[in-house]
Amino acid sequence: MAIQLGDKAPDFELRDNHGATVRLSDFRGEKNVVVLFYPFAFTGVCTGELCELRDNLPKFVNDEVQLLAVSNDSIHTLRVFGEQEDLPYPLLSDFWPHGEVSRAYGVFDADKGCAVRGTFIIDKEGVVRWSVVNALPDARDLNEYVAALDTL
Repeated sequence: MAIQLGDKAPDFELRDNHGATVRLSDFRGEKNVVVLFYPFAFTGVCTGELCELRDNLPKFVNDEVQLLAVSNDSIHTLRVFGEQEDLPYPLLSDFWPHGEVSRAYGVFDADKGCAVRGTFIIDKEGVVRWSVVNALPDARDLNEYVAALDTL
């Protein structure tokens, strides 16, 4: 079950596609955070969603907001994927322990071995203010993220 609105977002520490450590708590008091879980790099719907974020980047990476995209791929896979698609935001690897952060957010599909399409908007105090969880084949609507961010 996904975490609920008003819950304190589970903190995490993951490595990004360049090997740097990223902690959710590093943004506390500084920025709202969009944590976007996606199933796999290089797949059609995931690539489309992440490229759409790239094409609208100022809405998701600015002085008030940080985007963190999380999958269960290895950092090596994410590095190639990020370079190939020119993705300028952190791609975080929840590879090992496999799916630990995805499980904490309630979006890990154990049968498929990956996260479903879950997005959580976390305010500067670390509280979940908006979320959406879609099944694997169902793309998310970025306009909903923008509307939710506008309320913070």
